Amino acid sequence: MVEEAAAKESPAAEPTAASAGAAAMIDARGLSKYYGPFVAVHDASFSIPQGQVVAFLGPNGAGKTTLMRMLTGFLAPSAGDARIAGFDVRKQRIEASKRLGYLPENGPLYPDMTPLELLGFFGEAREIAPRTLKGRIEAVVELCALGLVLEKPIGKLSKGYKQRVGLAQALLHDPEVLIMDEPTAGLDPNQIKQFRENMQRLGRTKTLLISTHILQEVEAVADRVLLIHNGRLVFDGPVADLEENGSLDEPFYRLTRELPAAPTAAAGGEASPAP
Repeated sequence: MVEEAAAKESPAAEPTAASAGAAAMIDARGLSKYYGPFVAVHDASFSIPQGQVVAFLGPNGAGKTTLMRMLTGFLAPSAGDARIAGFDVRKQRIEASKRLGYLPENGPLYPDMTPLELLGFFGEAREIAPRTLKGRIEAVVELCALGLVLEKPIGKLSKGYKQRVGLAQALLHDPEVLIMDEPTAGLDPNQIKQFRENMQRLGRTKTLLISTHILQEVEAVADRVLLIHNGRLVFDGPVADLEENGSLDEPFYRLTRELPAAPTAAAGGEASPAP
């Protein structure tokens, strides 16, 4: 399997067969991000169809967060473009955001608000009709098991409950696409188990992209792996194609240890200030 993984290495991985007949809900086309001569992400291309759960795997500092921020429109790329449900995240930002739920590693939570107040605030900001908003708040509170802390200040909640509140706000407008950056960081084993169960449930109807550097997370929730190292996509395919003897440990170590660093912006002649 590792030989197959090595064969798939390329700066811009080709879409997998799994994505070939389905509409792309997340589409990256040659995304790159340069900071002077430093290349954070280099020429990343992939397509994720509706209903697929994809793990975005890589060591710390590989470029996962930078690429996710470009996909969601929070960071302008130096080159390339990204689309959510067919909408360009830079040129059609509002339409793309209607279909996107984004949970960054440190979510946009206001510590003095209660979860109920926060969800109401974000619902109004998204211009969700009051009658619809009431139903959506009830739905995400149930899904994320927030009933016991609904009236408590967010600043007094545990890390696990704060993550649940962040997930609830990302799901509030019932998006078709959910992108999450290291969502299980800091959670205890029981909280991680519940999170994985939620992801499996959401994966039945939504397109999910979840970044992690935890290999067990990939095996537990994902249909497909995007592996990034030194700002380059080095593997794109089913989890089983990356495994060796039923484990991801050795292939992950090999692909993130032996590959050369991404070319410098100066070498590629592509560096330019971010827009």
